[in-house]
Amino acid sequence: MTTTTASQEAFLRAFHAEHPAVTAEAFARGRAPDGRSSYEILCGRVAGSSRVLDLGCGDGLLLEHLAACEGRQLAGVDLSPESLALARRRPALSGARLEQGRAQQLPFADGSFDACVSHMALMLMADIEQVAAEVARVLSPAGMLACVLGGGAVGGEAYELFSRSVRFVLDEVPSARRVPVLGDGRTRSREGLDEVLGSAGFGATDWETVPIDLSGTAEQVWGSLSGMYDVGPLDRATVAAVRDSFLAGTAGTTDGDGHIACAFRIHVATARLR
Repeated sequence: MTTTTASQEAFLRAFHAEHPAVTAEAFARGRAPDGRSSYEILCGRVAGSSRVLDLGCGDGLLLEHLAACEGRQLAGVDLSPESLALARRRPALSGARLEQGRAQQLPFADGSFDACVSHMALMLMADIEQVAAEVARVLSPAGMLACVLGGGAVGGEAYELFSRSVRFVLDEVPSARRVPVLGDGRTRSREGLDEVLGSAGFGATDWETVPIDLSGTAEQVWGSLSGMYDVGPLDRATVAAVRDSFLAGTAGTTDGDGHIACAFRIHVATARLR
């Protein structure tokens, strides 16, 4: 493991120790134009698969959705023991194999799964070629990788206010405490992901960009935005101050239902082994 990889993973472990369900809290209520969550969209991509691995499974929300298919064999792997502890509390996952580990060295036998899914995790992983090779190894012939990747904020006053507030305080954080560069930039584009996955034996990537509406009350939108890794270097008192500033700044910007607009885009990428 390189020094860079070790520092990235140390940051992720520390962040998720403090926020073990952060991704689910940020995205569970978000909806695409067709009314589905990003988790439901991903489940749809592997609807015909009976043995599924969740790469970076977090607190197990995606696996819980997948468990709705009776008889499906499920497994999950994650860096965070705190997140896995939450996953193990889900009754639907009592039969799932949940392992603490690294995507670069998966604790599963060759050909164990028909599909591998990953929700907002693949783009955070270092040594991405090794990750792709390991996913290919544990998949059966013609097995599928399906992942949701972050595509950034679409815009809106809420996100702009949050971004300004966080950036203002981050300017005062010593460089040694700032968020390290996470993952490999190639996972953020279809062409880059094709390059990574192609070398591991996957065919061309199917790529779809979907807007996700995270609008809600100011408190709900804060809950989604504050799950971003940007807040990782901030102590609790500073996060509380940023929250108060954000809530004050959103006063008067709500619609008739008391909601403020907030939207992100995701990329849904799928590829099969050749």
